[in-house]
Amino acid sequence: MTYVVTEPCIKCKYTDCVDVCPVDCFREGPNFLVIDPDECIDCTLCVAECPVEAIFAEDDVPEDQRAFTALNAELAKTWKPIIERKESPADADDWAKVQDKRGLLER
Repeated sequence: MTYVVTEPCIKCKYTDCVDVCPVDCFREGPNFLVIDPDECIDCTLCVAECPVEAIFAEDDVPEDQRAFTALNAELAKTWKPIIERKESPADADDWAKVQDKRGLLER
């Protein structure tokens, strides 16, 4: 089993999760993070660090977010690793409250 980043991360892109990952399995896109399922060791450390509760165990991904399992795997193949915490976007707190952001994902 792996962990999956879901819709709440879009446009927030807090990177607290990156700091605690012991295997550097996060990948960074323009406005979203994903977890490389081939690198994730299921340690669960990232889950508690996500301020918008966007990270789930693969088996626990909410039904309406299931597409993000395949999306993480797909994007992890082309996006670059992120291994250090970065400042989140200035408007991340505003975006954290927004629902239905899937259409805003930049590849």
